[in-house]
Amino acid sequence: MAKSKERKHTMLAEIWRRFKKNRQAVVGLVVLVLFVLVAIFADQIAPYGYDEQNASRAQIAPCAEYIFGTDNLGRDVFSRIVYGSRYSLSIGFLAVGISVLTGGLLGVIAAYYPKLDNIIMRAMDLFMAIPQMLLAMCIVSALGGSLFNLMLAVGLSSTPKFARVVRASVLSTREQEFVEAARAIGSSNFRIILHHILPNSISPLIVQATLNMAGAIISASALSFLGFGIQAPKPEWGAMLSAGRKYIRTLPYLTVIPGLAIMAVVYALNVVGDGLRDCLDPRLKK
Repeated sequence: MAKSKERKHTMLAEIWRRFKKNRQAVVGLVVLVLFVLVAIFADQIAPYGYDEQNASRAQIAPCAEYIFGTDNLGRDVFSRIVYGSRYSLSIGFLAVGISVLTGGLLGVIAAYYPKLDNIIMRAMDLFMAIPQMLLAMCIVSALGGSLFNLMLAVGLSSTPKFARVVRASVLSTREQEFVEAARAIGSSNFRIILHHILPNSISPLIVQATLNMAGAIISASALSFLGFGIQAPKPEWGAMLSAGRKYIRTLPYLTVIPGLAIMAVVYALNVVGDGLRDCLDPRLKK
């Protein structure tokens, strides 16, 4: 047990050493951590409630009192951006969690049980033939525009990607000698998958999840922008973009600031994903 813990510690230290070499990835990680902290401590950071209106202070440009200005209803844009980080980040994390669970399970079953492979993967091909955004819109339209339904729609629409990644990784792992040895000593299929195949197939899944999280945030923002996602007055960044487009000429900060927030998080997730890929891909190890 002690040797196993020491080996894991050494492996994590080696991954971190490689990760630190990528300066962009480190910057992205810092930006991502800052946004996560903002989301966690939004109640302490935001000076006003996200739906606190003051008609006498409406449409004030960014200034010392309102650093991001106020909208047409007198709501503080900075407070709404801070609270909106909770919605956008939670959608990204939980939507990808749904994709990982459903896609990972289907990918493992397809790769380990050849009789089910053709059925599962042809079903995934069918879903991939439908544009991801259109599929998400259909799911949200059928279920309704709530936060959970938005996460479910974004997560399920990304499931085929994860199924393919996991299937490819498991196919290359299941023929390894240590898996054959586990079969020879009578290990059950469940134990082989859980203790031998998944731990050695998880690196591509981690990279795919990190990169797909950025896509999930963009998809959720696009759905909210089109009116299929979270509804007002909740301050989701895509919904803020949609509300601010009416005033893009007179109050451009209402669209620029939420757009910059989305851009910063997506950039951070993309460079962190690239950094993890460089660390975990054995072909790129130095």
